[in-house]
Amino acid sequence: MRIKEITLFLPFLLLCIHSTAQKKNYSVVAVAFYNLENFFDTDDDPQKQDEEFTPTGNYHYTNEIFKQKAHNLATVFQQLGTDVTPDGPAFVGVAEVENNKVLDMLISQPEIKDRGYKYVIFYGPDARGINTGFIYNPKYFTVLDARPYHVNLGGSGGKETTRDILRVSGILAGDTVHVLVNHWPSRRGGEAASAPKRAIAAGIDRQIVDSLMKANPNNKVFIMGDLNDDPVSPSVAKVLGATGDRAEVKPNGIYNPFVAFYKKGLGTLAWNDAWNLFDQVMFTAPFLKKDDAHWQYYKAEVFNKDFLKEKYGQYKGEPHRSFSGETWINGYSDHFPSIVYLVKGQ
Repeated sequence: MRIKEITLFLPFLLLCIHSTAQKKNYSVVAVAFYNLENFFDTDDDPQKQDEEFTPTGNYHYTNEIFKQKAHNLATVFQQLGTDVTPDGPAFVGVAEVENNKVLDMLISQPEIKDRGYKYVIFYGPDARGINTGFIYNPKYFTVLDARPYHVNLGGSGGKETTRDILRVSGILAGDTVHVLVNHWPSRRGGEAASAPKRAIAAGIDRQIVDSLMKANPNNKVFIMGDLNDDPVSPSVAKVLGATGDRAEVKPNGIYNPFVAFYKKGLGTLAWNDAWNLFDQVMFTAPFLKKDDAHWQYYKAEVFNKDFLKEKYGQYKGEPHRSFSGETWINGYSDHFPSIVYLVKGQ
């Protein structure tokens, strides 16, 4: 495990929100998820299948490309959520990160170095060596505990390994929260054939949430990640039980604001000229309570700014990814980030 930590937080941006009765001033924080798309270092780990991302591998992944990739991702972090809160997210769950070396490279980039980002990462069993991680701003978030949960795919008939679910518990500017960072099994072999694997991962998330809510019905839990399924897929809507209808959220239920985005045709990645919304940030019912003394849900966003999009050609409007085939095209990621904003009364 690698955890980097400092202390508390500084003042927030204030929002003035109109209600039917009066104006109110609110503090606001953002939390986000971002798949960093094959964020490897250039070293060949003999225990992992990462040789493609080395200088002599198929992608000719040189140190210059690695540094440029880190710079490009840092420009995303620099702007992520800053239209609403100037410091950007309090924390960002990330996927497809190889190790602490790549995270050290990212948080040391000049675009974001002054924010003092820290991180949590555990190395899991994924065959390619990619992991989930948690990057946080210690001005707003303090880590209390962290651990990985293994996703055993044996019950699905599959033999391959997959990414661990990362749980981080901590203090988000005064409120205790729990965060589950996911990268569920891919759709390799077809959506239907691979669905049981994602159902297993969703079931583990559900068990963790149920355990936390049983311990304290007021626990505030985020479930975020690249789920390789959409908000209406059975793994999300049935196994996890996440809904986009606030009226349907039970006391131990999960609200998924990205259902509405998906139904409007918005996505976080494109495949075969069709959009999917695999990158989601959900949360438990206590975030929906009207309680100005604690963080409550305000709004969500797919962060799909123009600078992140392909400008020309067949893939115009889609995420400007790092590679086209095996050729470096100086992009960011093949996914857009997803963000949720929270408010607290002043």
